[in-house]
Amino acid sequence: MSVESHVQELRRKHQSLSTQIEAANRCPGMDDLSIAKMKKEKLRLKEEIARLSH
Repeated sequence: MSVESHVQELRRKHQSLSTQIEAANRCPGMDDLSIAKMKKEKLRLKEEIARLSH
């Protein structure tokens, strides 16, 4: 897998997590810990994308 395709896959996962987090924030019964875990994973993906892009 090339670096470019790997970065594209990471960006897709990052966008998917963004959508999931937005939906979870609208749901009053959603567990705050689950949302925090998704946000942490999203940040990790963002950092990896930045690292691979430079």
